Amino acid sequence: MITEKFSRRTFIKGSATLSSLLGLGAIGTKASKGLVPTASAQSTSKKGTFYNACPRNCYDTCSIVTTVEDGRITFITGNENNLYTKGRLCVKGNTYPRVVYSPDRIKYPMRQKGRGSGNWERISWDEAYTIIAKKILDIKKEYSTTLPICLNKYSGNFNILNYASEGMLSSIGYTTRAQGTPCDPAGSDAQAFDMGTAYNSDPEDFVHAEYIILWGANPAWTSAHSMYFIEQAKEKGTKLVVIDPIITQTASKADEYIQINTSTDGAFALGMIRYIIDHELYDPEWVNNHSIGFNEFASYVKKNITVEWAAEKTGVPKEIIERIAREYATANPANIWVGFGMQRHTNGGSMVRAIDALAAMCGNIGKKGGGMNYIGGETWGFNYHTMSFGPPEGTVGDGDRYVNMNNFGAQVLEANDPPIKMMWIACRNPLAQDPEPNVVKKAFDQMDLIVTADLYMNQTVEYSDIVLPVTTPFESVGVNVSYWHYWMNANEQAIKPLYEAKSDLEIAMGLSKKLNELEPGSCTFPVSGDPKDWVEKEFNENIRDMFGVSSWEELRKNGGTVKANEKVTVAWQDLKFRTPSGKYEFYSEKAVEYGHHPLPVYVEKYQAPKEYPLRAISPHWKLGIHSQFQHTDWLMSISSHPVLELHPDLAREHGIKENDIVKVINDAGYLTLPAKLTKTVPTDTVVMYEGWWKDINYTENFNIKAIPSDMGNYSKGQLGIAFHDNFVNIEKA
Repeated sequence: MITEKFSRRTFIKGSATLSSLLGLGAIGTKASKGLVPTASAQSTSKKGTFYNACPRNCYDTCSIVTTVEDGRITFITGNENNLYTKGRLCVKGNTYPRVVYSPDRIKYPMRQKGRGSGNWERISWDEAYTIIAKKILDIKKEYSTTLPICLNKYSGNFNILNYASEGMLSSIGYTTRAQGTPCDPAGSDAQAFDMGTAYNSDPEDFVHAEYIILWGANPAWTSAHSMYFIEQAKEKGTKLVVIDPIITQTASKADEYIQINTSTDGAFALGMIRYIIDHELYDPEWVNNHSIGFNEFASYVKKNITVEWAAEKTGVPKEIIERIAREYATANPANIWVGFGMQRHTNGGSMVRAIDALAAMCGNIGKKGGGMNYIGGETWGFNYHTMSFGPPEGTVGDGDRYVNMNNFGAQVLEANDPPIKMMWIACRNPLAQDPEPNVVKKAFDQMDLIVTADLYMNQTVEYSDIVLPVTTPFESVGVNVSYWHYWMNANEQAIKPLYEAKSDLEIAMGLSKKLNELEPGSCTFPVSGDPKDWVEKEFNENIRDMFGVSSWEELRKNGGTVKANEKVTVAWQDLKFRTPSGKYEFYSEKAVEYGHHPLPVYVEKYQAPKEYPLRAISPHWKLGIHSQFQHTDWLMSISSHPVLELHPDLAREHGIKENDIVKVINDAGYLTLPAKLTKTVPTDTVVMYEGWWKDINYTENFNIKAIPSDMGNYSKGQLGIAFHDNFVNIEKA
């Protein structure tokens, strides 16, 4: 709960100006000498440049050029060899020197005396490894299995070598894993039912579209480099339509913005489809030759859907739905980008299936510049060598046990055979990013040992027993690809690790060594190895063929970045889908197998309870990625605290004025935030942005319940979460 008195603070130091940070710019960022430690671990090289890669959970996965002088980063900028990012970094990327040299970094391994007490003591790495290893061995002895040990890791660092955390846990035996994803599961399932997998086209091909719909996507904040290609398309005459319940920065750049009732996007798509069928604007050759089930789907639409019905559901006038349908169907090609937020509803997957059907019936899938773009993983075909080490000889059991990452606290508490007694957390901040954090905290309370590897003292670290300091991308090697664009980026070690920080790979090797010292043969993970050799082992023939480079070393020597060939950059260009039929499936037996309707039918939205009539949406914040970046000094100087956005009319009903403290309430709890009045949000909605601000006790998930979305089991192993089906009431505090 936020109860602090807020004040604007200024943290700007060094030579970069605030104006250079606001958005994309060709200007790089200098590091402030005043924040650079004089640790002896610094490199002794005088001056050089290195290729780095941003490994965060972001569409853009930027390639970076880092200048180092006397072992210290003095300048960073974008890599001009990468034609997606075009030598520019976003506002967050420009703060990386502040991340590296922040005085708030965790510098040494530490042990907390009394969980949550704040009573930390510095320990050595050997002490940390010994404490952890002894607990692992004690658990194994007590329960005759390592299932009471749980790994909770996700997307804080997508560097290929960071998967050593998974590999290390696999190397001690069968364990419990937090499975699934909070990001994209319902939409990924939808595309898997329709096409066999989620597969997006190259965002650089937006320039070839005649018509673009950004549907629940806000790339001006979340994929700034993609906006360049969208703006280029607009300059060529492409019409840009944005459909979103919130008037986003992206909406402000649209040729036409449509404010839709939240969670009714499926009705909008089906209304368009009814109009297109009635006026025979679909592509009969495409649906006849490359799909199955279209006749059944068309029959469902004619029987159950009208444009008038869609207008009533969505709040969008009938004439607008018809015009958008006509414009979309007659453009060649037309492109749709669906954002992750749309499928964070109890009907999220069904809405994506309806939009997939719209794109398919108009023949836009498989066309350069067209498509139904959501997410992709075509370039993620590495060997994942760090994960390839199995359990020790003689391990008993049937395999790992899984709990849903999106209902982590409750499922950990329910796991009693055996109970979960130890947790390893990496690349995640569950006490800030999970729903029902109070339940997650209860799950933490039943642990004998919680180990977190992280950069900063965030909410999860503060409630851990052992914290291990990790490296930034500039202090370790690796390689990164995107789930959106088609470039692969090398990551070099630009500087030696500061303080006593280690990479996840080094931590895995160190713990394996200690385990085998205490009990030989108890861990199969290697105890040593050059990280560059580990990276080279990730390359295989498919990766070499796709990118045209033979090795990480060649990638590094040839500009640090390379794009995949055109065989993969246009999604489904061969029209060979990965469904059971090999065709696009309007009618999916696989969907039936997972408990869904075979057709992309309309599913009603989640209804607000009477006592909590307001929808609370928690979108991504422009200055952060989940709980990363926005706590740094430069970004805190721009936005020093979270706010509650609400429409002036709604504020007036509740007697709330600008900057008043507002209590946001539901049966899961409450939190308090200062009000920001804006007409960009609907009158029945409040907005709390996702993030972590330094020294502020805040998580937007505090009163979000773990309500599952409709899909996710097929492609991700677990249902997603309906983050945006959160209903609250408000009152002036």
